[in-house]
This record gives sequence, structure tokens and C-alpha cells, in this order.
Amino acid sequence: MNEIQSKQKLSQTINTFGRQLFSFIKNKVKIIEDAEDILQEVWYQFSNLSNMDELENASAWLYAVSRNKITDFYRKKKTDNLEDYTYEDEEGDFSIKDALLLDDSNNPELAMFKDLFWEELMKALDELPENQRTVFIENEIEDKTLQKIADETGENLKTIISRKGYAMKHLKKRLLPLYQELNS
Repeated sequence: MNEIQSKQKLSQTINTFGRQLFSFIKNKVKIIEDAEDILQEVWYQFSNLSNMDELENASAWLYAVSRNKITDFYRKKKTDNLEDYTYEDEEGDFSIKDALLLDDSNNPELAMFKDLFWEELMKALDELPENQRTVFIENEIEDKTLQKIADETGENLKTIISRKGYAMKHLKKRLLPLYQELNS
């Protein structure tokens, strides 16, 4: 592939995947500028590929590199503020970021919070009816789609969605004090 073809391939890939990839990264990091930096690193790495034309699945490669860059970002992050691991979306829902749950740093405060979070999550899950607990675990922890769960159980998709919604409401209510304590 010559230089002109390489630039065209890069431009086409950026146009095709740019917005989706940015959204993916932005959902994993709290600060938009950090997401932009990570995306720039991904594009830089992609532009330096010597075998761009041999890449069978550019999308899979881009998302794999993005996940790796996000992981690297959290490993390198200097701040030990637990607030950096949470966010609140437009509807006021809170989330404990993947980085908190997967972080393997030696931050004792974070380790203690992770232990407390998992303990409280397990207690809250035990309070749920079996069918709601199963849907939540299979969807959120085992990464099964709601459609797949519906297919496997023979249940209506709307029923599965409803169970997940009830589980989320309960877990949000139970874990909200923990989130508030984190941000106080």
C-alpha cells in the first residue's frame, strides 16, 4: 500500500469509526479531554500500522486497542481520588466505573472501597427475587444480552427487560448511600 492509499484508508477508517469509538471511550473515562487523548493515541497507533491493508477487521482492532489504552490510562493515573471512578449520567443514575472494579493498583483506599462495594452488591443481590438476580448477573456480570437471556429462558424480552429494571432500581436504592459516602 503506497502513502496515498494509506492516508485514504486512515481517513476512511476515521470517518467510519470515529464517532462510535469516541462514544465507547467517553463512556469509560470521566473527563472528555482524557477520552480525546485516548482516541488520539488509538488513531496514532493505527496510522503507524505498516500492514493496514492486511487488517481483516479494523473495527475489532480499534476497539481492542481502545480497551488497552483505557486500561493503560487508569494504570498510569496519578490521582487516587475515588470520585474519579464514579460518574452520574443525565438521568441522575450513578455508576461505579469498570476501572474501579477491574483496577489492580495497590491503592489501599481503593482496595477497601472495592471490597465494601462487592460486599454490599452481593447483599443487595441476595435480597432480589431469583429471576431478577439471575437476569442482572447474566447481563451485567456475564455480559449476556437481554435478548439472549430471553431466548435461553423462553421468556418474553419485555419480561426480561422489566426484571432487569426492577433489579437496577433496587440496587441503585441500596448502593446510593455508598455512592453518597464516596462523594462526601
